[in-house]
Amino acid sequence: MTKKADIGLIGLAVMGENLVLNMESKGFTVGVFNRTVEKVDKFINGRGAGKNFIGAHSIEELCASLERPRKVMMLVKAGKAVDDFIDLIIPHLEPGDIIIDGGNSHFPDTIRRAKYVESKGLLYIGTGVSGGEEGALLGPSMMPGGSPEAWPHVKEIFQAVAAKVEDGSPCCDWVGEGGAGHFVKMVHNGIEYGDMQIICEAYQMMKELLGMTADEMHEVFKEWNQGDLDSYLIEITRDILGFKDEDGSPIVEKILDTAGQKGTGKWTGVAALDLGIPLTLIGESVFARCLSAQKDLRVKASKVLDGPQASFTGDKAQMISDLKDALFGAKIISYAQGYNLMMEAAKEYGWNLNYGGIALMWRGGCIIRSVFLGDIKKAFDKNPGLENLLLDPFFKEKVEKAQAGWRRVCATALSNGVPVPALTSALCYFDGFRSERLPANLLQAQRDYFGAHTYERIDKPRGEFFHTNWTGRGGETASSTYVV
Repeated sequence: MTKKADIGLIGLAVMGENLVLNMESKGFTVGVFNRTVEKVDKFINGRGAGKNFIGAHSIEELCASLERPRKVMMLVKAGKAVDDFIDLIIPHLEPGDIIIDGGNSHFPDTIRRAKYVESKGLLYIGTGVSGGEEGALLGPSMMPGGSPEAWPHVKEIFQAVAAKVEDGSPCCDWVGEGGAGHFVKMVHNGIEYGDMQIICEAYQMMKELLGMTADEMHEVFKEWNQGDLDSYLIEITRDILGFKDEDGSPIVEKILDTAGQKGTGKWTGVAALDLGIPLTLIGESVFARCLSAQKDLRVKASKVLDGPQASFTGDKAQMISDLKDALFGAKIISYAQGYNLMMEAAKEYGWNLNYGGIALMWRGGCIIRSVFLGDIKKAFDKNPGLENLLLDPFFKEKVEKAQAGWRRVCATALSNGVPVPALTSALCYFDGFRSERLPANLLQAQRDYFGAHTYERIDKPRGEFFHTNWTGRGGETASSTYVV
């Protein structure tokens, strides 16, 4: 009798091909299918030759090759393709079988799909997979959510292929119901946007204000990767700055300054707006990419708009040290805001998220992996009800220690006309968050003046709303209150 596959995968692009090789290397037999069936044969006769793969030329054939409960994983482009494949797969499955979406799907789509698939008597998992091509092959971070009954059937496979941290713990665990897995992956990607942007702002300060060469910056990032900032993104920035083109010059300086994006950062910002969470650093990181994409318009503006000429006469070594503090302070803010968003989403959607466990899932395999995440796990292990990372003693001490250098960086950048939108927005959030009183009292008065939107008073209980007839011409009717 022919051995059946432990899991099937649809989509033999870069991520799919590497993930199935990872699964097979851990002792699992994998069924593979691709819409362009020539890719199946090419893989089976190429990288998959002599290994435990079962090639399929149709979805019916793929499903027939699987052990029960059948587990069919899709790694296809987010959007309509996922829905199309779900409808193609369902007729070939039986109650209790599992459909898995391992792509970058938007979490509301995953919520909808889970309900739809469950209505057919099947189980559904939407799992974030982070780590890129290398992570897929050697060990990604995986964030599964959806039908809880499905988890015991895929746990062994997922945790076997996932990255491991120092003590052997896998960077994969159950996240929660519905779209929880893809929501957490979305926030991961948003934080990734933020981390990349603040690193780019430090690079621009070094290059344009301090006049540093790529080799000099390479050495700084090499040093930074040994301490608090030790992370994958600092590590690859070090490598990028040291990489030379064929003519011996740094290749990074030959790359056009227009950034691409796939939408996950935008989704994170929209989710924050929907839930009323101030996700300022990630929002600025998305807008920074949008501004970079307006290359032709920026070139035109550079010819007609004047500003200060960048000129630095201070202590260069001190400024580099300050940049390190600014990066670390802003990084703390980014994670504080991201966790705040997950907490609010958990309330909104009824998810029971394990915040320390999420930090562990991000410790290895993924793009934002860093030593810093171990401290986040400790914070939530110590206080599972922690409302904001900034209120944890460790992060409170770190951000307060970083703020002097962080402020000097922002002040120097602004006075020299060097744009640092993420670093400054993070600092403004810190100052706003630590302010007992903000000027929103005046804002509420303005809203009440022109729209009778009412306000609360500091000398009355919360929840009581008042309206003032500011002009003497208004009536007593007030508008209803809208709260995000």
